[in-house]
Amino acid sequence: MFTYRSNVHQHMRIHTGEKPFNCSVCKKAFSQNIHLKEHMRIHTGEKPFSCSVCMKYFALNGTLKKHMRIHTGDKPHSCSICKKAFSKNIDLKRHMRIHTGENPFSCSVCKKAFSNNRNVKLHMRIHTGEKPFSCSVCKKAFSNNRNVKIHMTIHTGEKAHSCSVCKKAFSQSGNLKEHMRVHTGEEIYSCNVCDKRFKWRSDLKRHKCVGRQSSQLNEIQTEDNGEAEPPISSSAEHMETEADGEDNESVL
Repeated sequence: MFTYRSNVHQHMRIHTGEKPFNCSVCKKAFSQNIHLKEHMRIHTGEKPFSCSVCMKYFALNGTLKKHMRIHTGDKPHSCSICKKAFSKNIDLKRHMRIHTGENPFSCSVCKKAFSNNRNVKLHMRIHTGEKPFSCSVCKKAFSNNRNVKIHMTIHTGEKAHSCSVCKKAFSQSGNLKEHMRVHTGEEIYSCNVCDKRFKWRSDLKRHKCVGRQSSQLNEIQTEDNGEAEPPISSSAEHMETEADGEDNESVL
């Protein structure tokens, strides 16, 4: 039921698709005049709504309400599978792709698929060679800001990740994980011929099966960056086949 005839007319546009209100700047059309007025703020830059906490300004009241969740911690949208909560519905939709495996965005060059468009844009820098982020100290360039932050630890000497056993500190969490094998004895690399297992990649590379000319690498774990110094094997059956080198490379 509608109180006024005009409300009926406005509602009918949902069904008819009629959009009689047009933006004088970009010609975008709207079904209601109020929506046109809100849209015009994109062109005028008007932001009449402000946050009472941080004084940030917004063009729409609805956007302000969503922003307030940053301060209140309100997360009304939760995942039906793992119960993780989000402040925005769009973030929940993106999260759901973890469970569904949906990758609707793909690279136009190599066709690799991604769950969100942002990751596609980051990935494209592999093909374009674009490196828009640079170190303020040595000017080395990087494709993403995260790698700049990791790189900066070289200059600052910061080592925020420390071993819970021996307290040795590392600049990267991956290096700490690598180091923990010293204490756990975990052997994550295995020879795909004789199934002998090793803690360190370098030991697997040095490994030589009887009757085989070269060793083959089979990584059980994909992450391989560390600072821990691997012990040198002296086994008679597993001879050193190549010169020792820097085994663990930190990804910057």
